[in-house]
Amino acid sequence: MSVVLLAGGTGGAKLARGLLDELGPELVVIANTGDDVEIYGAHVSPDPDLITFWLADAIDDRGWGLAGDTFHAMDQLRALGEQIWFNLGDRDLAIGLHRAQRLAAGARLTHTIDELRRAFAVPARVLVPTDAPLRTFIRSGGNWNAFQEFMIRVKGPLEDVEYRAAAAPEPTPEALEAIAEARAIVVGPSNPVLSIDPILAVLGEAIRAADAPVVAVSPLVRGAVLKGPTADCLTWAGQTLDSDGIADHYGSLLDGLVADQRTDLVPTLETDVELGDPESRRRVAASVLEFAAALA
Repeated sequence: MSVVLLAGGTGGAKLARGLLDELGPELVVIANTGDDVEIYGAHVSPDPDLITFWLADAIDDRGWGLAGDTFHAMDQLRALGEQIWFNLGDRDLAIGLHRAQRLAAGARLTHTIDELRRAFAVPARVLVPTDAPLRTFIRSGGNWNAFQEFMIRVKGPLEDVEYRAAAAPEPTPEALEAIAEARAIVVGPSNPVLSIDPILAVLGEAIRAADAPVVAVSPLVRGAVLKGPTADCLTWAGQTLDSDGIADHYGSLLDGLVADQRTDLVPTLETDVELGDPESRRRVAASVLEFAAALA
């Protein structure tokens, strides 16, 4: 029986790396695709790729992209007069171009993500909640922007959030099977609104119906957000920036919370949740697994 991690962004990827040390091939990561973008003729899946690079120990010191990647393609596009706002390394671009070609030929997004995982010899599985396009849009200054444009170009106040799809997106059979067979489901220390809620929009019903305990790891470290707009997102969602806010946001989905601050809303394992080095990542991962087993 596997352990399923719902994840997006750096926090989720770091916990995935710790869980890999504990679980090996028993780990299944379901990664957010609301951040996906089609650009330069490529289909870029930032969260699944980020998680794959972390699991392969191939992540760059920047915290995104591949270690040692070059940016000659972006430099050449700039020289040709292109306005480059979304920076992709050369190998990253090749991955996105290959994915776009495979999708155009009829491949499922699930298969293209798995092909990358296999190419990097990652033993854990990396899945997506749906093969259908599902995109996160954010309103700022009265205008709606796709996630990447908001984060990179707009950087304005967050006024509203929407998850958009052409029709009700169907869950992938692989994700449904992993959830049904899991011995534990872990909600990663990712942005609840931008990274986890798009996954729950597709798989929330299946997760609630699963027999496995659902444990969230707080994205807050000593009451603070280490990276990204989590604070603004929780405020938009009407939640406080603490364990109460995290637990209340997920509501009845959770059986437990792992955080460095207790809440009375759900059983809590109080522990340091900072994931800054390999030892910390493995320690948090082991604590999460032990807590989940106690709740089962």
